[in-house]
Amino acid sequence: MVSERELAAARRLLAAAGSLAALTGAGVSAESGVPTFRGPGGLWRNFRPEELATPEAFARDPRTVWEWYLWRRGLIAATEPNAGHRALAAWEQQHERFTLITQNVDGLHDRAGSRRILKLHGDLWQERCSGCGYQRRNRALAYPALPPPCPDCGAPLRPSVVWFGEPLPRMVWAEAERAVAQADLLLVVGTAAQVYPAAGLVEQARCAIEVNPASTPFSSRVALALTGPAGEVLPALLTGGRDKITTCPPPIPTA
Repeated sequence: MVSERELAAARRLLAAAGSLAALTGAGVSAESGVPTFRGPGGLWRNFRPEELATPEAFARDPRTVWEWYLWRRGLIAATEPNAGHRALAAWEQQHERFTLITQNVDGLHDRAGSRRILKLHGDLWQERCSGCGYQRRNRALAYPALPPPCPDCGAPLRPSVVWFGEPLPRMVWAEAERAVAQADLLLVVGTAAQVYPAAGLVEQARCAIEVNPASTPFSSRVALALTGPAGEVLPALLTGGRDKITTCPPPIPTA
């Protein structure tokens, strides 16, 4: 439970920040009912994500890979952005210098109204050609043939997501690092900050507030660690906070 004292301190930091960045992870989407697709419950037809989300799996059996991603699309299409997603979209509208960096590929930030989004791991609803590089956005949940062919060259289209063994998009990563370096404050929301290189962004922040249901390796190193779901904590931070402060304080104890 987040105390009013912690909320007030966080509001003051937010009010003092001329530029903001936010890093979100799977926890934000989990509050909308999006499965993590990993861990003990992550099996699909006896496959683990690590067996399907690789370039090698796509080269070997693109149909099965696409069936898994279409199944994921169907689950995600049945969910809605939650109050945490909407709060982040509201911050974007209120702050000219706000950048949202996400590790999520589900598109819920887009649906909540966020527009300035850096997608570190790609986008489940974006497709690109494995041959010529053609790209398109497509919310289809089924195709006449799998894998779908590229309309330009006929090579198989693939989900435009970062698979295991692939690097993050170079330009997106560079923009994310720049946004964090220039931000007065970084919100770290719904992520355990254990997956690198994304977790390295927290280490680069000059000041950070963490919002997560449980403690993470960074909880003792950020200015404030607010323990609770994003859908409850972020909307609470949108109110108040007009008293300015100019420095990032050390972590305060929880109540």
